[in-house]
Amino acid sequence: MAKTNLLISRRAFLGGMGLTALGAWELPIAAATDGEAVLLQAKPATLALRPGQPETPVSALIGANPALRFKRGANLDITLQNDLQMPAAINWHGLDGIPLAEPLTGQSPLASGVRATVGIPLRQAGTLFGDLGLLASDAGHPLRALPLIVEEADPPPVDRDEILLIEEFRLRADGTAVSPGLDPKDALPVYTVNGLISPDIAVHSNERLRLRLINAGQRGVVAVKIEGLEVRVMALDGQPAEPFFARNGAVVLAPGGRADVFVDVPLPPGSTSQILLHDGKQARAIARLIVADEALRRAPLTRAPPLPQNDLPARLELRGAQRFEIVLSGHGWVTPTQFKTSNAPAFRVTAGRIVVLALTNHTLIATVFHLHGHHFRLLDRLDDGWKPYWLDTLAIEPGQTERIAFAAEHAGRWLIESTATDWAAPKLLRWYGVE
Repeated sequence: MAKTNLLISRRAFLGGMGLTALGAWELPIAAATDGEAVLLQAKPATLALRPGQPETPVSALIGANPALRFKRGANLDITLQNDLQMPAAINWHGLDGIPLAEPLTGQSPLASGVRATVGIPLRQAGTLFGDLGLLASDAGHPLRALPLIVEEADPPPVDRDEILLIEEFRLRADGTAVSPGLDPKDALPVYTVNGLISPDIAVHSNERLRLRLINAGQRGVVAVKIEGLEVRVMALDGQPAEPFFARNGAVVLAPGGRADVFVDVPLPPGSTSQILLHDGKQARAIARLIVADEALRRAPLTRAPPLPQNDLPARLELRGAQRFEIVLSGHGWVTPTQFKTSNAPAFRVTAGRIVVLALTNHTLIATVFHLHGHHFRLLDRLDDGWKPYWLDTLAIEPGQTERIAFAAEHAGRWLIESTATDWAAPKLLRWYGVE
């Protein structure tokens, strides 16, 4: 591993990002009409994290399939059955504008043995996922996520559409795992792809892959690189981007971050390509592509056009925007068990206004900000434009301020999250209102 060109500093990680539920209140639960019924279970499970050794207990969000996959425009009736010995709340990453699906403000945590249904219209295509991570430190076991893929009405020209769900666990010597939010002490990091340790993925020469990279880890920023292949980024955090090639072929993902990338495989039959992950300290192989004996076609496909847009505004008028300063720690932030909607909001805005947030990290460690309910643009330093993509998650370096802008289109009460990139760090919450 020492010779890989994926050896980059934490500062380069975060610079690369510029490129590339327990209250006593009662809340309404609603089901959509004419929806597709989906049953999800929050339940104990096990995962093989040590080859040849007993499996490790985990807590998982489980559906009938390893991932949920629907067409844009579908209406889902999602029922969650909580079979854990603790309250559970699904945190949907990338789901905009559905206030009744918002954990803690629209959906109260389910007690053990209880089930509830919520209606979710899939208005936008993209790569999303749900997890139980808001209450992770009370889980007793680490938590597994569940991808939600919303396909475009007119699919792009690819041969295969594959999910790479990357999850991080901290494993003690006896094979038990430490939940995020607790001190890992001497536990070592273990990474899985789709629940497997270092899986092989069969591909064909000149095949085009759409890989949906999901960092479902709870704390760590990672960089993902596919050796010997160009990686063209087509979407970030579930929203189409102006396509670009990843710098040095590495895609940097904060916890909860997603990237849809197109990869053409010009490698000859019989060859292999490692998928490498760098966690800021070292690079490791987490999977590999194995090129089959027969080529799919004689030459690679021509360059694909951008993905169809999701009806987000083409421009944000920053003059006259409502502006707020948010410090990502300290006064106003609470843990999920302390969260109440009676707490003062971080800010309130009028529906339809443009909002600019100055996000400041006064701590000595990179901190991840996650905005619920809306996607945002990362503004340029001079306030004269923005990066050509949308995000819902952003890692901010120690001592730095980043500014973001979004159109407050969706009325409701929405969470904002702040979590330091330390396994023992608590997840902190506030909320904002669009009225």
